[in-house]
Formats: sequence, structure tokens, C-alpha cells
Amino acid sequence: MSNSADSSEGPVRRPIWRPVRLLTAGVFALAGLIFVTSFNTAKGTNLRTDDSLLKLSDLIQERSDKNAELEESTGAVRENVDSLAGRDDGSTKAEDAELRGLEDAAGTKKVSGQALTVTLDDAPPDATANPGFPEPQPNDLVIHQQDLQAVVNALWQGGASGIRVMDQRLISTSAVRCVGNTLILQGRVYSPPYKITAVGDQDKLRKALDDSPAIQNYQLYVQAYGLGWQVDEHAKTTLPGYTGTVDLHYAKPVK
Repeated sequence: MSNSADSSEGPVRRPIWRPVRLLTAGVFALAGLIFVTSFNTAKGTNLRTDDSLLKLSDLIQERSDKNAELEESTGAVRENVDSLAGRDDGSTKAEDAELRGLEDAAGTKKVSGQALTVTLDDAPPDATANPGFPEPQPNDLVIHQQDLQAVVNALWQGGASGIRVMDQRLISTSAVRCVGNTLILQGRVYSPPYKITAVGDQDKLRKALDDSPAIQNYQLYVQAYGLGWQVDEHAKTTLPGYTGTVDLHYAKPVK
């Protein structure tokens, strides 16, 4: 009886380690190793601090500073090239005079004379409407791209021989653009207050500012909500020449 019973039950099987079980065990072992390593590294401190996170604004400011350094380097190289080219290039006096005129018009040479500086600024953080005006919306309290463009266009209309926005000279291809209330000009980023300086006849420049419909509209917001507006006169100011690249770049289809 015993022999027949043993034969019916069959041989006793050994446990088999399937691949899934091996993978599960490996995952738990790796997790334990990570926890131990993290504990030894942190030593009781927080590994995820705000200071360790690189903000997008920091990246933008870093690139803006780098662009400023490159502009200074480009300007120095251009002056050196102009000095070498001017030694003896075989040109006549008339050709040299024509070239100087083109350089003045292009904004690559410094310009001096009487000047005006217009300063635009956001309204104070706690700004409220003055009597007779509706309560402001957020967009009513900040400087916009059209405000800067209105001042620049008016100063050109007033006969400015050169204009500088912040610390950069404007040329024919300069674009005054804003993202929110942040100015992006020729690869560099600026925050308010914004300063715009123009060299030229002060009376004509002031008249052009006063006659601009866009600036007249801006003045309403100055009165209503306290947007910043200030005009300063300078007996003599020198604007440096533009030192950035003058090459035009455009997109090309991928072949």
C-alpha cells in the first residue's frame, strides 16, 4: 500500500525562480541601494533646495550679459579693422567723405550734441485710480512695447541725429520689442525704468513728443494711474556708435 501511494504522488519538485521574481528582487535591492546612497549624501540636509534650481530668468540674464560682452569685443575689433583699413586704401577724399556720411547715417559712429532723455516707468505697486478715472487693470500699470516705440518714433520725427535706448545705440534694423513689461533689444534684456536718449535740437525734439498722438494717449495713463514719465535736457551728450553685427539673418529651408 505504501509503495503504491508513493508512486501516485510522484516526485517532490524543487522551487523554481522565475525571471519575474528575479526582476522584482533586483528592483527592491536597487531601491535599497539608492536610499542608502541618498542618506549618505544628504547627511540630514535637503537635496531639493530652491537655490539649486536654475531659473529661466537666470538663463536669460546670463545670455544677455554674454551678448553684452560679445558686443564690446566686436566693437573693439571693428575699430581695429577701421584703423588698419584707413591707413591707405587708395580712396579719394570725396569717397572718404561719402563713407563718413554713410557711417553717420548707419549709426556706427558716435554722435555728440544737445540731447533729451525720456524715462518711462511702471506705475507704483500700490497704484490706484485718481478721481474721475476707472479702476486700473494690470495692463494699465506697466510699460508696453507701443509706448517705447511711440517715444522712439517721435524723437526720429523731431530730427534726432542719434538715439540710444538704455545703453544701446539704435540703427535702421533695430527692433524695440517687449515680452510682458521686459524689453528685448538686440539680444539683450532690460527691465523698467526705460531711458531713451536722443541727440538733436531740444525744442524740436520736445515738440515732436508733445505732438505725438500715441504719447498724448500715454499721458492719460500717467495722469490716471501714475505711470512714469520724465524728460531731462542735456547741454551736451555723446552717444557711442553701434557695435553689434550689421549682417541680416533670415531662415533658410532645410534641403
